[in-house]
Amino acid sequence: MSQHHDDFATEPLPGLPAKPPRGEEILWQGRPAILSLARDALGLNWVAGYFVVLALWRASVVSDGSIGMIIAIMLPYLAMGVVACGILLLIATVQARSTVYTITTARVALRVGAALTVTLNVPFKQIGSASLDLRRSGSGTIALQTLGDTRLSYLVCWPHVRPWRMGKTQPALRCIPDAARVAKILGDAAETRLNEPVLTRADAGMVLAAE
Repeated sequence: MSQHHDDFATEPLPGLPAKPPRGEEILWQGRPAILSLARDALGLNWVAGYFVVLALWRASVVSDGSIGMIIAIMLPYLAMGVVACGILLLIATVQARSTVYTITTARVALRVGAALTVTLNVPFKQIGSASLDLRRSGSGTIALQTLGDTRLSYLVCWPHVRPWRMGKTQPALRCIPDAARVAKILGDAAETRLNEPVLTRADAGMVLAAE
C-alpha cells in the first residue's frame, strides 16, 4: 500500500499504535477505495439520482416544452447536485486517507478517524465470525462479529462498521479493493493462529486506543 509517510509520522509503523511484538508479522495493509466508500457509505449514487429526478420533475412541471427553457430550469438543480456529490467525494477522500487497515498474523487493526483518530485492535480469538460483502467491481467490505461484552460506539467507528448493525457494532474493513483476496488472507491467518497450542498465543483482549 502506497501512502505519504507524513500522514502517520507519529506512529512507530503506519497504521499501528506500537510496533508488533516479536513473532507477529504484517500480512496486509490497505485503505478504503474512495469512490466505493462514497457510493456505499455516503450514498453518492442516491444523492446524484435525487437531483437528476428533481431536475427532470421540475422541468416537466414548469417548462413550456422548449429545449432552452428545459435546460434553464434543470441547470440550477443539476449544479446543486454536482456540489453535493463533490462534498461527499471530499468527505470520502478525507476518510480514506486517514484510514489504515492492517491484518497481521495475530489480529486485525483499524486505524480510523479524520478528526479523532482511534486504533482498534481485534485479536483473532476475539472474532466470532467475519462476513464478506463483495461487489461486482471486486471491492467489498469485511465485517467482524466480535465476541464478549465489549461495546464499540457506532458513531465513533463510522463509516468503518457494518451498516445498520447498531445493537452490537461490527467493525469493518470498508470498501477495500480486491476484497476476496484480503478475506482469504484474513481467514488463513486466523485459522493458523487459532490452531496453535494455547500456551503459544497471547490472550490479549480488544483494545481501543485514542491518539
